[in-house]
Amino acid sequence: MLTLEDCIGLCDLSEEEVLAIASHEHIPEIAAAELGNYLVRCPDGELCIRAMIRDDIAWAAASGNHDRQLALKLVLRNFIVSHPRCDERCRREMHLPERRVL
Repeated sequence: MLTLEDCIGLCDLSEEEVLAIASHEHIPEIAAAELGNYLVRCPDGELCIRAMIRDDIAWAAASGNHDRQLALKLVLRNFIVSHPRCDERCRREMHLPERRVL
């Protein structure tokens, strides 16, 4: 039998990212791991996940939960670092130049 930790280990997301998806979609964590795994492999899925995390950040800010807001900002940062295609696509959409890698 697979546990939540097993499912998180099989998808390309961190536990915090899966929990952010679960919170945003109001679904159990195991279902969020499955949804996240699917979205990571879709052409625009990473942008969907990024939008979900941004929505959660906005909700935390609106409700005055600053600790949650800061935690989600870190989750978003780590997501973009772990999924550079998301960052490149965002750059293309915003017409920003590529970052130089040293």
